[in-house]
Amino acid sequence: MSTAVVLLTRDLRLHDNPALAAACAADRVVPLYVLDPKLAGLSPNRSRFLHQSLADLREQLRSRGGDLVVREGDPVAESIRVARDTGAGTITLAADVSGYARRRERRLQEECESHRIALELHPGVTVVEPGAVRPGTGGESYRVFTPYFRSWSAATWRQQAPTPQRVTLPDGVAVGRLPDPPAGESPHACEGGETAARRRLTTWMRQDLQGYAEAHDDLPGDGTSRLSPYLRWGCLSPLALAEAARDAGADAFVRQLCWRDFYYQVTRVFPTLSTEALRPAADNEWRYDDDALQHWKDGLTGVPVVDAGMRQLREEGWMHNRARLITAAFLTKHLGIDWRLGVAWFFRWLLDGDVPNNSGNWQWTAGTGNDTRPYRRFNPIRQALRFDPDGVYVRRYVPELKGIDGAAAHQPWRLPESEFRGLDYPGPLESHRDEAVWLR
Repeated sequence: MSTAVVLLTRDLRLHDNPALAAACAADRVVPLYVLDPKLAGLSPNRSRFLHQSLADLREQLRSRGGDLVVREGDPVAESIRVARDTGAGTITLAADVSGYARRRERRLQEECESHRIALELHPGVTVVEPGAVRPGTGGESYRVFTPYFRSWSAATWRQQAPTPQRVTLPDGVAVGRLPDPPAGESPHACEGGETAARRRLTTWMRQDLQGYAEAHDDLPGDGTSRLSPYLRWGCLSPLALAEAARDAGADAFVRQLCWRDFYYQVTRVFPTLSTEALRPAADNEWRYDDDALQHWKDGLTGVPVVDAGMRQLREEGWMHNRARLITAAFLTKHLGIDWRLGVAWFFRWLLDGDVPNNSGNWQWTAGTGNDTRPYRRFNPIRQALRFDPDGVYVRRYVPELKGIDGAAAHQPWRLPESEFRGLDYPGPLESHRDEAVWLR
């Protein structure tokens, strides 16, 4: 009887999981997840989400006669150990693009060759594989989104992998105990797992998908899908989501999924995206102000729309996409603080934090990345008045301003001085550039 191990990483689902489906072609399959101590503690929010997702996956596998085998340690060493203990001739794995993932793949390939075990890499992390479309100029990746979008749209998408109906473990495998979900830092973070993901997907597609193009930038309306954490951990298939949105005619949402793929193909050839600028010439003018940075982290900049976004991040482990742009632009373009410090803070809190999208978007906003207009600046007040015209989003997350009606909540420093002093809310941080540009 043939046996295969599927090393699960960021594909914590049963539906459209090519690596799992390939392993299930064997007579017996070992779905394996290895908790790497090197990654533990980087983000309590993501750790909690991960453990919830693993618990949900275990229940789904058990309902099909199998189980999730859990180990702790080095993923390469533990995968080889499990394969040898079960007599597996194959290990399957979803290909990924981060530096950590690529090193894991190389090491696993070497160990598999040494032990005469076949290693199979499969797609599944993106809609279109990161290296599948390349610029006609011969480069390894597109540096500008629009031409990538054209090529991506014309590419042939793979067929969805079948969902296994039966999973048969080898006899005698110790499945291991999955620790209880650790405590997270955000009290209102969403629940992890494929079950929660599909429930959220069903509700959103029924209620909000058709209005996405008009509503996704609206801060108080919250018309975004909030599916990004589930995509980050593979609780949802990006391909299945893209096909559903395309079939529904939701082109604006499909375009956002293409942006996600865009940063994956960038990261594939530039895995140091979190620490090194894509445009080094724009990376030498930062200042380092610990007090200003802390005020930004705490949501106490005195600019309400910025503070609302930063407080949403802490409360939910997530931030509205428009607020991410505003808060990142404020740190880098108004305070002049190094984008890497923003990357690290978002990584600590975001459930959906990953190298391609977190770091890629930060570099775009800072002007060191893929933006074709790297010197553009976003006026936070104009952004607030446009996307939160009545101040509803601001008052939702900045309760100090709940007594201020309408758009006045965006510029409390313009209130009568006696009224402003009674708010228990700071005045705006000084910019390292001309404040008059945005304070008026």
